[in-house]
Amino acid sequence: MSRIDVPMPQMGESIAEGTVSRWLKQVGDTVKRDEPIFEISTDKVDAEIPSPAAGVLVEVLVREGQTVAVQTIVARLETDSTVAATESAAPLPTAASAPTPGVAAAVIAASPAVPVATISLPAGSFEERIRTKSSPLVRKMAAEQGVELSRLTGSGIAGRVTRKDLDHYLASKSAAGSLVSGSEPHGPMPAPWSGDTVETMSKIRRLTSEHMTLARRTAAHVTSFFEVDLTRVSRIRQAMRKDFEAQSGQKLTYLPFILQAIGIQLKRHRVLNAAVAGTDVIYRKSINLGIAVALDPSGLIVPVVKHADELSLTGLTKTVNDLAARARSKRLNPIDVQDATFTVTNPGVFGSLTGTPIIPVGTTAILCLGAIEKRAKVLAGQDGEDIIAIRTCAYFSISFDHRVVDGADADRFMADLKKSLETIPETGF
Repeated sequence: MSRIDVPMPQMGESIAEGTVSRWLKQVGDTVKRDEPIFEISTDKVDAEIPSPAAGVLVEVLVREGQTVAVQTIVARLETDSTVAATESAAPLPTAASAPTPGVAAAVIAASPAVPVATISLPAGSFEERIRTKSSPLVRKMAAEQGVELSRLTGSGIAGRVTRKDLDHYLASKSAAGSLVSGSEPHGPMPAPWSGDTVETMSKIRRLTSEHMTLARRTAAHVTSFFEVDLTRVSRIRQAMRKDFEAQSGQKLTYLPFILQAIGIQLKRHRVLNAAVAGTDVIYRKSINLGIAVALDPSGLIVPVVKHADELSLTGLTKTVNDLAARARSKRLNPIDVQDATFTVTNPGVFGSLTGTPIIPVGTTAILCLGAIEKRAKVLAGQDGEDIIAIRTCAYFSISFDHRVVDGADADRFMADLKKSLETIPETGF
């Protein structure tokens, strides 16, 4: 027999802790591989976590309601040794020390994927030699910032500290300083009046609040607005809708057309598909679109369509629908909410004309889609005269990080996006 550790999973790049909200299995229960064994709650995900192997749950190390760092061991399974050897081929990272439950999560909720807790290693140990044997660039950056690599938890082989680890650690320190110096409430705390109802925020609502506050403080937010004529998209969608839905089994909405156009334009306007790391700008090669999904009543979550620019209209439709369905049924996997490079939010489905969304940490822009509706527009007739026509239109807004994205950059992206949607070929992109 062999024992397998069950860690607190990483449920998003900016999440460094999670709360065990409910145990679905008890000590002594037999579990199957991929069978849910506990539920967790973070500011991005309420999810059921599957078992990494088949076996018997022999230890529960984290109680319900307790918050611990990602990769902290929360339980152990006892399983057949041959099965364990196969399923444990990829070693788990060393768990960081669990924070005390109830400690303010403002820093943790928005800190990057790498736990910022430090560890002490015996001088000259194998683990220390591996950790500190990073690339020359990483060692140079660490020296310039006064960071001792041997005290960081790396995500590379055997805990090797990568540049991404170092960037995330430095960013988390900066965020911590901002929160400590600017998180005090201003003015008197509101008090309930007679007849009022007081409810404590849920875990996901509290962490969302803290994460959004940090995101707002981190980026220099500016928002630009465009009206987009979607009449041509509407006509093409209507023409292909019946055959598309019969062949794919999926409802064809406006969203996949818009996502296709976004993928095309992000290749041309790379600063909108980037991340800020100190004084460096990371231009992402992958185009991974985060799609905000409302969760009633617990908040929202942003699953990610990976390599969206490589997907067809059918592929985008199926992927978005699958992610949304699994988000609402709490069946998302950690990988499903990681590595967004650009985000799309669609309050228009609720009737909102437009909005000024907050830029997620680790990206430089977010696009807001307003309600798609018919409007009377003044157009040029065949002889150049003014005519009034009924057009299908929507307001798009983009919030961008003015630290690295200038207004001209954002507006050029939006102008090209508008043009591509208004002149889409009859056969699609």
